[in-house]
Amino acid sequence: MPKLKTKKALIKKIKLTKKKKVLRRKTGQNHFNSKETGKFGREKKRIVRLSQPDEKNVLKALTNL
Repeated sequence: MPKLKTKKALIKKIKLTKKKKVLRRKTGQNHFNSKETGKFGREKKRIVRLSQPDEKNVLKALTNL
């Protein structure tokens, strides 16, 4: 039976805090940013917390590594 692949892509996209919160980057930062207002551009640079149901699934996937 072959080895199982680890979830390397998932590990690269998220950050875990000490209290097991899962943080991610906001989407839509790649291009077409010159059209947006400065306020919206600054908001996109923030790191946001994953929703709690998704957080649960991510933590479950990471424990299975």
